Amino acid sequence: MPAPYTPPFTVTSAALSLVAEIAGEVGRMGALSSSDNVPRLRRENRIRSIHASLAIENNTLTLEQVTAVISGKRVLGPPSEIQEVKNAFAAYEAMASWNPSSSKDLLAAHRILMHGLAADAGRFRSASVGIAQGKRIVHLAPPAGRVPALVKDLLGWLRTGKVHPLVAGCVFHYELEFIHPFTDGNGRMGRLWQTLILSRWNPLFSYLPVESVIRERQAEYYKVLGTCDKTGDSSAFIEFLLAALLTALREAAAAEFSGTKSALSQHQVEILRQCQTETAIGELMAIAERRDRTKFRNQILRPLLEAGLVEMTLPDKPNSRLQKYRITPAGRSHLGSS
Repeated sequence: MPAPYTPPFTVTSAALSLVAEIAGEVGRMGALSSSDNVPRLRRENRIRSIHASLAIENNTLTLEQVTAVISGKRVLGPPSEIQEVKNAFAAYEAMASWNPSSSKDLLAAHRILMHGLAADAGRFRSASVGIAQGKRIVHLAPPAGRVPALVKDLLGWLRTGKVHPLVAGCVFHYELEFIHPFTDGNGRMGRLWQTLILSRWNPLFSYLPVESVIRERQAEYYKVLGTCDKTGDSSAFIEFLLAALLTALREAAAAEFSGTKSALSQHQVEILRQCQTETAIGELMAIAERRDRTKFRNQILRPLLEAGLVEMTLPDKPNSRLQKYRITPAGRSHLGSS
């Protein structure tokens, strides 16, 4: 009996560090979930995800036009691009009902995503395909006859593997692009399915607009894909996508917290400003005019830490006498919008 398929990759020290940082950001994002602005912000993030994922594939509609299409308004634009938006929104809305390791659900997702756009929507390709840059073929996908078995092996690995979901999502994304199982829509499917995998780990990822970060780094995205094709290993792609996820999380945290600015006291704002340089707790207590360290931690400092606006310089040693506090990217964003 042949050994189960395992995609070729290495979880590097850089990837492990990114996984730890992402996990920390996810924990801090949970502290913002009670904000009244969260439903609105998450809808906006989903729309940004759809706009960016389609823009990567050369859809020319603006964010405002995409928002209008999703809201049911009439938009002047290429009919195929409007259909792409409607399909993508329907796919992301249906995502919660799918099993990431199900071939049936993978095909169902493609059917929705490519409805009215591809004659073989919801079916694996039946012909050979290659990815070209200009006149040069940069990736020749496996023969069509091998696609069902390759996808089955990949889904089997996803179902039984012991890899952290953050890494598994990146690996699956790369492997799907390499197999290129569909005549069209492979990039959109890769990004959608990674979101699905991550949302099973934490629902927050259902609304995280990582596609927007990928779009900003689109040239690097394709360059890293090409590098991994040459090495036969997706390690570099894992690092690239984890870095994009971390950036997207920090931007989302800043956006969600911007709607809760009034929750900060004037002393907390002053502490944020002070923490632009690493500062010990004694000096922060002086700013807040507090003498009771326990009450200061619970009432002033902890809310800033849980909201991801401030972080410890020694997170593994929270009670160290050398402990200091510094502002985070979300904290800087908050100060900039105050």
